[in-house]
Amino acid sequence: MRNFNSYFLILTMLCSFVTWAQVPEAKENNQHNFTDLMYRQGSAYRTASGKPGPEYWQNSADYNIAVSLDDKTHNISGNIEIEYTNNSPEDLNFIWLYLEQNRFTEDSRGTLTTPMKGNRYNGDVEGGYSVSNFSAKANGATSNKYLVNDTRMQVFFDKPIKANGGKATVKMNFSYKIPVEGMDRMGRLDVEQGTIYALAQWFPKVAVFDDVLGWNTDPYLGAGEFYVDYGNYDYKITAPYNHTVIGSGVLQNPKDVLTKTQLKRWKKAQESDETVYIIKPEEVGKKSSHVKNKGTLTWHFKMNNTRDVAFASSPAFIWDAAKMNLSKDNTGLAQSVYPKESDGQEAWSRSTEYTKKSIEFYSENYFEYPYVNAINVAAEVGGMEYPGVSFCSWKSKGSSLWGVTDHEFGHNWFPMIVGSNERRFAWMDEGFNTFINHYSTLAFNDGEYPSRVGSVRILKSYLTSENREGIDNYPDVTNLRNLGYTAYYKPAAGLIMLREYILGEERFDYAFKSYIKTWAYKHPQPSDFFNHMENATGEDLAWFWKSWFYGTDNIDIAVKGVEKEENGFLIKIEKVAEIPMPVKLLVKMEDGSSKLIDLPVEIWQRGDTWEHFMATDGEIKSVEFDPQKKVSDIDGMNDRWEKK
Repeated sequence: MRNFNSYFLILTMLCSFVTWAQVPEAKENNQHNFTDLMYRQGSAYRTASGKPGPEYWQNSADYNIAVSLDDKTHNISGNIEIEYTNNSPEDLNFIWLYLEQNRFTEDSRGTLTTPMKGNRYNGDVEGGYSVSNFSAKANGATSNKYLVNDTRMQVFFDKPIKANGGKATVKMNFSYKIPVEGMDRMGRLDVEQGTIYALAQWFPKVAVFDDVLGWNTDPYLGAGEFYVDYGNYDYKITAPYNHTVIGSGVLQNPKDVLTKTQLKRWKKAQESDETVYIIKPEEVGKKSSHVKNKGTLTWHFKMNNTRDVAFASSPAFIWDAAKMNLSKDNTGLAQSVYPKESDGQEAWSRSTEYTKKSIEFYSENYFEYPYVNAINVAAEVGGMEYPGVSFCSWKSKGSSLWGVTDHEFGHNWFPMIVGSNERRFAWMDEGFNTFINHYSTLAFNDGEYPSRVGSVRILKSYLTSENREGIDNYPDVTNLRNLGYTAYYKPAAGLIMLREYILGEERFDYAFKSYIKTWAYKHPQPSDFFNHMENATGEDLAWFWKSWFYGTDNIDIAVKGVEKEENGFLIKIEKVAEIPMPVKLLVKMEDGSSKLIDLPVEIWQRGDTWEHFMATDGEIKSVEFDPQKKVSDIDGMNDRWEKK
């Protein structure tokens, strides 16, 4: 030991005589591109393999609701009882509810953060909740204390809700005026034969308490959508006698609200692959189309294990339906309701066909549709999704109607089945859904309508814009001009690149379907998706997540040249922009033959240039990067080298 210390001292003294000028600079590399993006280690709640952990928990809320719709004052009034179950490991002295109709007031945060000239998320300011007869009970004690702040209500308990299964009951009466403009998610539309009411965010609901943030209480501003726990819903809608009411879930009292003729047609539709009228266009408004001719009717619906419910009510509805084939053993009912202004084979008369085909495709290819009904509603809403119900523009026709119908029903998989946080991570529902919409559109009637999403290079103008933003931006922060890219098209393009270029279809499809099955009716975070995809594909994809999904970096791979060497050629390529990417090169020879070279992404770990030796006795005519144009490369001009 003493001799070793002596040698070490001598070595240290010698090194001290070497000046800094004599030491070469360390070679830079691209390892920063490949290191992990975020803290992605496992815990008892969420594993490193991207699955719920052995102690994963989530709370639930069951709802019993009864409301009346007044078509003279356009008011909703009624009562609600919420049974809340606390499965978390801590006692809760309070819970948070969302009162999202409070967005429609003059002083709401959403109103005050809407630009003066308005935008898609305009909302009326004559609404907002009135609450009465409030009580909150837990552990045998009843409290009447609550606090309302903007679109949130804090409910206090005299005794805490016990951890690991404790229950509480919250009751109240509520009322509000239904807005005309409901932020393109709900509202009212006047047509010749009456008003169409599209009702969403229509009752107080419990916010999510989770292992990541605790209470998720981000206010309802506009672009940010929703994050809701799962539960069972029992709700009754009392409407004028001449209204047709449809809603999420299963109608419990069809014999009380449908005529004998309508019941017969309804049952026929359940066995028919072709669309069957329940209410024909010429029957709308006729006395024979109603079970009574004055007063009101109460429509009763139930839906289990869902994160929300929505409904629509109108005297103007044409109503048709057809059977959905969900699996070998299960069927459902695709339905559409629309006014005569939307009727026609180029328009809403095909809505049920679109709904049926969309649901059947996703059931077959991703995860079986879990609900009995899928209902498309023509409304003054561009397109908005709820479990089993979609609101789409009453003006849509042809490919536009197919596109919005397919998109909104695709949302039943993201975020209705896979319950991500839409308010923060819009890309986890909008982007994933846009991705599966691409393949659904390709399959519909053997490509009756085109899909542009697969042409990933059409993103170039956005990707090179100085005003571009990252996918990771919260939707309420993102410039609305960019939201279509950050939430929809760029994440969808990323998944298409993963499937069709980076991983291949077999590896990607297994992992993606496994993710859906694993997180069905649960709450995944972005890291859960990243971890699950990596573990299921056996691929470290940190370089892709951190560069494509976070930040504004770009892809630009260039073929720089070809040099003749003994027994072959040296092909030189360069990573011009920031994002590394596996490199597929199509080499064409002078004799007409060709070869595909597939280089792994790891070639870029050491630097931005790479040389690949191709052994051949022939002469190379051209070399092209990404010959099928599957990569969102921002400069196609440097993709190809050709012999002069």
